[in-house]
Amino acid sequence: MPRPPFTAAIFDMDGLLVDSERATLRAWTEAALALGVVLRESDYLQVVGKAAQDSHAILQAHLGGVAPFEQAMVAVRAALEEGEGKELLFPLKPGAAALLAHLQAAGIPCAVASSSRTDEIAQRLARVGVLPHFAAVAGGNEVLRGKPDPALYLLAAQRLGVAPAQCLAFEDSHNGACAALAAGMGLVVVPDLLQPAPEVAQACVAVLGSLEEALPLLPRWFAPGASS
Repeated sequence: MPRPPFTAAIFDMDGLLVDSERATLRAWTEAALALGVVLRESDYLQVVGKAAQDSHAILQAHLGGVAPFEQAMVAVRAALEEGEGKELLFPLKPGAAALLAHLQAAGIPCAVASSSRTDEIAQRLARVGVLPHFAAVAGGNEVLRGKPDPALYLLAAQRLGVAPAQCLAFEDSHNGACAALAAGMGLVVVPDLLQPAPEVAQACVAVLGSLEEALPLLPRWFAPGASS
């Protein structure tokens, strides 16, 4: 496994930079219940970190087919759009803004590797004011295979112009963590809805309680002036 110092950082978005998973989970469970289906949290956790096509297939199986899934999807999108219209539905996670600012000041290039579509990534990160911190974005709509396949992370590293082994990935989900490790990157896991599996935790540079805990560790992880 790659070890410090690293020269670039690559971040997942949902559940890691922005607190989106809980609102999305609530919207799906309510939409399923309206169809007479009980969607448990453990059922929803199967889709966290996966590409849209994979997560849709899992949800279709739980909801009983394509038609009820599409009906639920309409309700979920309406609920999330209504929520975002009333409040900041997907706020930044604690420590995210400070961490990105410190990396930028240190000359460490950053990218996003998210299973969300590129337009969703840009909208959500712009809304919370951190999009300018990222030199590159790789979205789930740009690769044939989503997480846990390494394609997203490899694309993000390519766009930064940095070798994968020189990148430190930040993830919250099991699928995302496996994708980063398969790409040959260093890995920091900040669990959101689910703790990492033991084999993933053992392969990490660190498992943290929040992004706030990463700040004092940056000098240990990154080479000074990596982009200069």
